Amino acid sequence: MSLDAVSVAQEAWGSTPAGAVDRYTLSNGSGLRVSVLTYGGIVQSIEVPDRGGNTANVALGFASIQGYLDNPGPYFGAIIGRYGNRIAKGQFTIDGLAVQVPVNDGPNSLHGGTPGFDQRIWEATVTDDGALVLHHVSPDGDQGFPGTLWVTVTYRLTADNGLRIDYRATTDTATVVNLTNHSYFNLAGDGSGNVYDHVLRIDADAFTPVDATLIPTGEIAPVDGTPLDFRTPTAIGERIREDHTQLRYGSGYDHNWVLNNPEAGLRVVAHVAEPGTGRSLTVHTTEPGMQFYSGNFLTGTFAGASGHLYRQGDGLALETQHFPDSPNHPQFPTTELRPGQTYESTTVYEFGW
Repeated sequence: MSLDAVSVAQEAWGSTPAGAVDRYTLSNGSGLRVSVLTYGGIVQSIEVPDRGGNTANVALGFASIQGYLDNPGPYFGAIIGRYGNRIAKGQFTIDGLAVQVPVNDGPNSLHGGTPGFDQRIWEATVTDDGALVLHHVSPDGDQGFPGTLWVTVTYRLTADNGLRIDYRATTDTATVVNLTNHSYFNLAGDGSGNVYDHVLRIDADAFTPVDATLIPTGEIAPVDGTPLDFRTPTAIGERIREDHTQLRYGSGYDHNWVLNNPEAGLRVVAHVAEPGTGRSLTVHTTEPGMQFYSGNFLTGTFAGASGHLYRQGDGLALETQHFPDSPNHPQFPTTELRPGQTYESTTVYEFGW
C-alpha cells in the first residue's frame, strides 16, 4: 500500500456548547479505517479485519457526540493534556513557582484535571498525503498550568496498517507537558466482552509502584516475580486476580511500565494478540513509559457504540507517556518544557490480522 492510497472523508458530527464537531475518517487500501473527532481529538472508531476478512470496530467509544459529553470520565480515545496520568495533590513546583492544578481523582489530579484537552474542540486540517493535523492553543493558566502552550497532534495511517500519532508542543513559559492518547482496545470487537484472553507482551524490566491513591512512590521496581511481568506473552486475565498489593491498589492493572531502551527512539514496546480473531496490535513509541490499564473502572453504567454495556475489563488502554507525577520525582525523566524547546513524541498503533 502506498501512502497516496490513503483517503480522508469529513462529515458533520453534532455540536457541543463550544461549537460544531466534525468527524474525519482515514482509510487505506488494506481495510483499516480510523475515525477521529475534532472534539477532544477523539479516536472514535478503528475498523480492522480479522483473519477471515470480517471487519469490526476494535476501539471503545460512543455512537454520538452526546455519549462523550455525558461520560467524559473514561476519556475514550481522547488526546490527554496538558498532563497525562496523575499528579499528587495536583501540586508541583517549577522554577520556584508553586503550581496547583485541578484535583479530580480522589486527592490527586488525573490527566491534568478538568476540563482537559479531551473536552476541547481542535482546529483541523488535512495534508495532501492524507494526514489529519489537529491544532490547539492552551492559554497561560489553562488547567492551572503556567505558560501558553501551542499544540499540534497529527494522525496518519502508515503503509503497514498503523495509526501513527505525532505530538508537538511549544511554550512561552517554563511548564510541564505529558501528552498521550487514551484509546481503549478490544481486538475481538467493541462490545464482545472482556479482554482477559488477549495475550500481552510488554518490553519492560521494571515499573513504578504506586500507593493506595495510585501515585508513584518514587521507586523503580523490577517486574520479575510479580504479576506485572509481561516480558513473555501472557494472557491479561491469567494473573489479574492474584493477591498482590499493586493489583489491589489498581483493582487490576493500572500502572506505568518503565520501557526498555528509551534511547533507541521509536521502537516496539508492546504486542497484543487476540486468539479468536487473529487480530493483533503492536505498539511503537519514542516515550520512556507506558500505562497499561485493564479497564478496571468500567462499571456497566453506560453503553458504547455497539449498544452493549461496558463492564470491568471490556477494553485495555496502552497509554505511551512520561511517568506519572514526574514533576515531583526528580529521578524520573523530566516533563519540563521551556521556551525555545519543542516537545516531540511519536506513537504508532500497528494492527495485524
